[in-house]
Amino acid sequence: MPHRDAFACNTRNFQARQGRFLAALALALPLAACSGADRVVTAPVEPPDVRARHPIELTRGRASLDVLPEVRNREIDARTRAQVREFAGQYRLNGSGDIGIALPGEGPGAGQARSALPGLRRALVAGGARGYVLISTYRIADPALAAPIRLSYDSVVAHVRSRCGQWPNDLASGASLNGWENRPYWNFGCASQQMLATQTADPRDLIGPAAATPADSLMRGRAIDAVRAGKDPGTSWSVQNSNIGGLGN
Repeated sequence: MPHRDAFACNTRNFQARQGRFLAALALALPLAACSGADRVVTAPVEPPDVRARHPIELTRGRASLDVLPEVRNREIDARTRAQVREFAGQYRLNGSGDIGIALPGEGPGAGQARSALPGLRRALVAGGARGYVLISTYRIADPALAAPIRLSYDSVVAHVRSRCGQWPNDLASGASLNGWENRPYWNFGCASQQMLATQTADPRDLIGPAAATPADSLMRGRAIDAVRAGKDPGTSWSVQNSNIGGLGN
């Protein structure tokens, strides 16, 4: 029966082709998965370095000082006077342009703020500030609150653009697997960067050191003379301890 033999032969050929196709498909599936691995779209990853996550930026702005002076006998108090002198010294080193003094325009502190102006001017001069002083007023939202006097000048200001206290991810991993990843959380280091930017006296130090000052020739000569005389060139400090409990007896 030749037709039955031909049918059996065709069946075996079909099964062989089907087996080869399934084997090729099984090999191709893992390769297809690997070929698309470099095109997987993932969520943005926070930089691990705090300096990249919360960078300190230098901008042109106004360095400011808020004071609440107490005026007695036409003079401002010693605390405010010392603050303004230091502010004037910083202006002499890092500032430019005019010095602005903004007074509260209304409320119970407006009169005392105007009476403090002569003392503020004298403190600025004593601190070494030389330049124009522009007087202005500002509106206060709540007259019941103490309204400060704000002094300001143009300078390079360091600040961090990030807002601290933001928690975009769940640290407890209650609804996701974010907390399982070995990465610092987004808010980590934000407060430290903000504090560093605020406490830097000269923001330009963040991009490069200042020029070195000349060596102390007197100290150098003293050390050389001591070595020539066969003495120790080091500086020795003598501290005399006193009995604090015995003072005043």
